Amino acid sequence: MHGVAFGDGHRPVGQSLKDAQEMAGLPPGRWLGLGVAALGLTEGAEVSERQMELVFGQGRHPDADRIQRGLLDDGADPATARLATVLGQPIEEIEARNQTPLLALDFAFRPQASLIVLWALGDARTRRIIERAHERAIAKVLRWLEDEVAQTRWASGRGRAKTPALVVAAFRHFDNRDGFPLLHDHCLVLNRVQRRGDDGEPVWGALDTVRLYRNVVAAGTLYTLAMTTEVCEELGLATVPREVTPGLRPVMEIAGVDSELIDWSSTRRQRIEDVLEGLTYKYAQEHGRLPGERARHGLGWQAAQDTRPEKKTPRPLKQLLAWWRASALLKFGKEMVDGLLRRCRAAGAAIRARVDPHVDAVLAAADVAAVVSTVRGKFARRHVLAEARRHLLETLRGQEFTRGLDDYIADRALSDHSRQSTVPKPGRRTPDTDQLFYTADFTEPDHWWIAGTDGKPPRESSRYERARVSSLAVQNAIRAARTPPTAARDDAPAAGHTEDHHDQASDSPHAVDQPGRDAVLTPAQRAAAVQAHQQAAMPEEHLEGRTTDPATWLRTPENLERLAAFTRTANARRRALEAQPKPEQPADVVKPADQQQHHTNRPTTAGERAVTGEGWQPARAWPICDFHPRASGSRTENRGVGSSSCTTA
Repeated sequence: MHGVAFGDGHRPVGQSLKDAQEMAGLPPGRWLGLGVAALGLTEGAEVSERQMELVFGQGRHPDADRIQRGLLDDGADPATARLATVLGQPIEEIEARNQTPLLALDFAFRPQASLIVLWALGDARTRRIIERAHERAIAKVLRWLEDEVAQTRWASGRGRAKTPALVVAAFRHFDNRDGFPLLHDHCLVLNRVQRRGDDGEPVWGALDTVRLYRNVVAAGTLYTLAMTTEVCEELGLATVPREVTPGLRPVMEIAGVDSELIDWSSTRRQRIEDVLEGLTYKYAQEHGRLPGERARHGLGWQAAQDTRPEKKTPRPLKQLLAWWRASALLKFGKEMVDGLLRRCRAAGAAIRARVDPHVDAVLAAADVAAVVSTVRGKFARRHVLAEARRHLLETLRGQEFTRGLDDYIADRALSDHSRQSTVPKPGRRTPDTDQLFYTADFTEPDHWWIAGTDGKPPRESSRYERARVSSLAVQNAIRAARTPPTAARDDAPAAGHTEDHHDQASDSPHAVDQPGRDAVLTPAQRAAAVQAHQQAAMPEEHLEGRTTDPATWLRTPENLERLAAFTRTANARRRALEAQPKPEQPADVVKPADQQQHHTNRPTTAGERAVTGEGWQPARAWPICDFHPRASGSRTENRGVGSSSCTTA
C-alpha cells in the first residue's frame, strides 16, 4: 500500500509521505468516487498519509482522530469511542476468526503502449491531452462501476443492495520498474460502502468483490475505448491492430507509432518471453501436451512475477522526460523522434478519411455474439458488452460514437442470437442480470494447423481465430439475406421519398447519413453498403498486413500460403470422395419426405469455410485489461484494468 502511494518505490525511513512525494516529484493521491462525500471528503482532494493509514490500514473513518477525541471529551470510554470510527465490521473481529481482512482492491489503469510512447516523447500539449483523456476514462469507468456493478452483501449473501457510491484513492505513476515510460494510475477501491439499514440509517458494509472481479474485463475495455477515442479525436489519430501473440487478440495501437518504439518502451517483454519459454517446456514435460489458452495466461502471469525487478527510487517527471528523449534519440535518431506525431497524424488522416463513422448494428451484434459464443461457449452479458466495446474500437478506428451504442449492440446480440441457459429454481432468489448465462447456436469451424515461422513448430488454430471464421460466416449469411442494392428496381422509392416499408430495427441507432448518397436504397441496403465500404477502407500499408477486408487480407504472402494449404486439403478430400464407388440403389426406392434435403441455395457453413479457406479473416482484437493480481500488503488485492497486455474475455 505504501509502495503504491510512493511510485512503487521505497520511502526513506522517518520521512513523511508528503515530503517524500515532493522530493521525488510525485503528485499526491486524489480522492475519487461518489462515496467520499459520506466521509466528509471532496472528489479530487489530496490523500494524506494519516488518511491512508486509517482508511486502508485500519478500516476506519479518515477523520477518526478528531471524531474519537470528541467522543472521549464527552465522556465515552475508549473502546466505544474507537468503535464509533470503524467502517463496517472491525478488522479485529475478522482476524479473531483467523481470516485476513480485505480492505481494498487495487485497479491499475494504463493506456496502450503506443499512447505511452506518444505521451513520453511528445510535446507538452500532447501530454496534457493524453493525461486528460486518461483521467476522464478512469472517471467514466468508476461511474459505470457505481451505476451498473457495485453491490454490497451481508448475511452470507442473503442480503444484497446496490451501492452507487465507491470510495477510491488514486495515485499517478510515470514509469515502470526499469525506469522506462509507463503512465498509469493505481486506484485503491475501499472494500467498504454505505447502504440503508433496517431502521433507515446509513450502515457501512463490505463490497461484493466477486461481482467486481467478474466485470474487470468489461471495465478495462470501457477504459481503453474511452481513452483511445478521446485522444484520437483531439489529435486527429486513428488505430490499427498490432499482433502481440500469434493467434490471440491483437492490440489496437495508434497508427504511425513504429514497433521499434513500442519495443523500446516495453523493456520487460523480452525477459518475460524468455522465462515463459522455459515454463512452457516444463509444462509440456509434466502434462505431455502444450498448454491451452487458460494455462498460457497462467504461465504468462507467473513469468511476469518471476521477472519483476525490485522497487526503485522514484524520479521527477521532468527528469524522466529528458532521460527518455535522450535514450530515444540515441537509439532512433532525431528524425524518428521529432517526426513521431506528424507521422501519426498523417496515417490517422488517411484512415479517418476512408472510414465512415457508421456501425451496422445488425452485423455488429452478429459478430459480437459469434465471437463470444465460440471463445467461451457459455457467456454472460458482461462478456458480450466487453466484446461490443472491442468491436467499436476496431470498427471506428478511434472515431467518436453515440453514447450507449455499446449497450445497444450487446442487448441486440443477446436478443437476436442468444438464448438464456440459466433456469431460475422455484423458491430461490431470482438471479441478478449479471448472473444469467446464455448460449448460441453458431457453428464452430473445424480446427486447423498454421505453419510455423522462424523455425517454430506448427501450432493449432486458437479459439479466437476460429471465432473470427464463425463470425464471418454469420455476417455473410446476413448480407446474403438482404436485398442487393440496385438503383434500377421497380419498387425503389424515389429520391427524397419519406415513406419506408422496411423494418427499422435493422438500422443502427446512430446512422450518419450523408446528403445525396444512397437516396434510393432502403435502410438495410444502405447499412450493407456502408459496411462493405468500411471493410474495404483500410489500406494495407496502414494495417501492417492486416485488414478487415477479406480480399485484401488474402493477398499477404503468409495467408496466401495458408489458403493454398486449405485448398489442397479440400481438393484432396474431394478427389478421395469422387474416387469412392457409389453404392447402387434401386430406382423404386424413394426417401421419406422428412429425409429429403434440398441443396439449392444452401449457405456454406462455417466449418466448410474453414476447410476451403473461403471467407478466412484475420484475428482483429482490442486490449481487454491488464489483469495482474499481486500481493499489496495483507489487506489489499491488485486488479489491473485497461492495459495493452491482453487476456481473452
